[in-house]
Amino acid sequence: MFDSILDKTKTALEKTKSAVDKIESPQLRNAAAAVLLIGGFAILWVLIPKNAVENYPVGASAVPQDAWMAVSLSTDPGQWEKLQKQGTAESQKLLNEQLLQLRSRFLTPYGLDYAKDIQPWVGREVMVAWLPPQVGVGAGGTSPSSRQPAIVPKATEPVVMVLPVDNQGRAKELLEKPKPLQQGQWVSRTYKDVPIKEIQGAPGDNYSAALLDNRFLAVTTDAKATERVIDTYKSGQSIAKTPGYKEAVAKIEAPDPLARVYVNWPVATNMAAMNAVRLLPPQGKNQLQKFQGFAATVTQEPEGIRLQGISWLKADSEKKLAVENKAKSALSRLPADTLMIWSGSNLQRLWQDYALGAQGNPFAPMSPEWLQQGVASNTGLNWEKDLLAWMAGDFSVSLIPAVPGSATQFPAALVLMVQSNDRRSAEKSLLQLDKVMSQRYKFKVEAVKVAGQPVVNWTSQYGGVTLSRGWVSGNVAFLTLGAPVAGAISPRPKAPLLLSESFKKAVPSEFDASNSIFFIDVERTLNSKQFTLPQLPPVPQTLVSAIRTIGLTSSIVSERSTRYEVFIQPKQEGTPGASPNPSPQPQAKPSATGSPTPSR
Repeated sequence: MFDSILDKTKTALEKTKSAVDKIESPQLRNAAAAVLLIGGFAILWVLIPKNAVENYPVGASAVPQDAWMAVSLSTDPGQWEKLQKQGTAESQKLLNEQLLQLRSRFLTPYGLDYAKDIQPWVGREVMVAWLPPQVGVGAGGTSPSSRQPAIVPKATEPVVMVLPVDNQGRAKELLEKPKPLQQGQWVSRTYKDVPIKEIQGAPGDNYSAALLDNRFLAVTTDAKATERVIDTYKSGQSIAKTPGYKEAVAKIEAPDPLARVYVNWPVATNMAAMNAVRLLPPQGKNQLQKFQGFAATVTQEPEGIRLQGISWLKADSEKKLAVENKAKSALSRLPADTLMIWSGSNLQRLWQDYALGAQGNPFAPMSPEWLQQGVASNTGLNWEKDLLAWMAGDFSVSLIPAVPGSATQFPAALVLMVQSNDRRSAEKSLLQLDKVMSQRYKFKVEAVKVAGQPVVNWTSQYGGVTLSRGWVSGNVAFLTLGAPVAGAISPRPKAPLLLSESFKKAVPSEFDASNSIFFIDVERTLNSKQFTLPQLPPVPQTLVSAIRTIGLTSSIVSERSTRYEVFIQPKQEGTPGASPNPSPQPQAKPSATGSPTPSR
């Protein structure tokens, strides 16, 4: 449609220009040219739909504001062809199988062929959204933004798909003259002057579809959900109107994205809490719901897949984020062959934020009280007063491989490094730990020299287990467990992690000021045979086996928002054979291909 508008406008302007050129008077010709220029812009302003310049995903204006998640997928076949060439032969085969299953489940039973029936009219991306079911509220009641969703089991969540229309005639024909069904029948009805087609009497999903202003084809798995979409489209109370949504999406905009994701944090946590094994107390729920949303853009690059994300707090939230981005300073203290690292800006602040958010939170991986009690009972020290009090600097937790040729049964060592804000207090606490390890656990505590630097080793009387502690860079304490790697970090690594090619590819250099950094060499850790790891189920194992490295960076950009960037570097092991044309459909996170022509 957009291309057609441009062609017609161009033809009209060319004819007008020809007429202007025939004017003999230079003054009149200049005046006519000026009028032509102004008129041209006026024509474009009138003809081009105003949503063409909006920065949010196509279809967002039709998705109810209480959707807990929405995913936009590119319909450019080139995008999906590139994706199918990533990874290993096994992962490529898995992707093709999933696409075949989508076609068999969602197209074949309804007599549809993606290339013939969908691709000719669909726009550049489609949006799929998952809604919380509502009990006791009619679709024609209050607006989606003002309703409080009643949460029920996930199996009954309505799913909405919004397909932008680039060819109105083909889309209307598909809706008005649907293909004969193998089972069930098509039924027509009208809601608020919008014609709706529904499937009744068929096993499985009974789809409902409506054409909105000849611009969007909305397909849902629930008749009431279709009415909610129509209400949303007419009222304007869509996810595009969520506070902070458009501003957040604009900050992570990228050309030709493969996918765009939005998570409505308050609704998503509501649903997760109701489906949790144990109930979420009010204080824990209040902490979780201070966040408004999370948005991400996924793009493909020559060497991998990049995700740019942003999260933001509610406008009325009292919570504020501390703008502290010092995680990168920890990287210079680790060797280039580091297998995995997680670094942060301030361990003390991180724990305080975690402890506050984890109170009564059933999703927290560890109870703050559990750690506090564990430290007290096993060491006699107070976790917050004796240890955390001097850990207000940057930190890192890493996995460093054993030095080749070293006499050890461990392939690597787990290393904790923390920058201290009070070395005197730190030394006092560490001496207390030396005493506990010696007297209570009968470890051999021995002061030695490593590369000319003082190091204290704790060695089990039963052999095998050795811990080492020491200092680097003056005020950075380290503790190692496993292989003897103190020489690789003390006094400093010969080649730091920042110079590693695999690290530089995985961790974006744009975010020099980072609040948190994560990196893992998947090939040398999860995919290697030197570590004894639990066996993953077949599908996750296939995906993990297709990855080389993963890097993640987060940065606090303001008191209310955080930026994220993730890069996944897959293996490149040839290309798969011909794959089916996938079709985007509800009830699954679809993989869609189609026309690259933009929808306007």
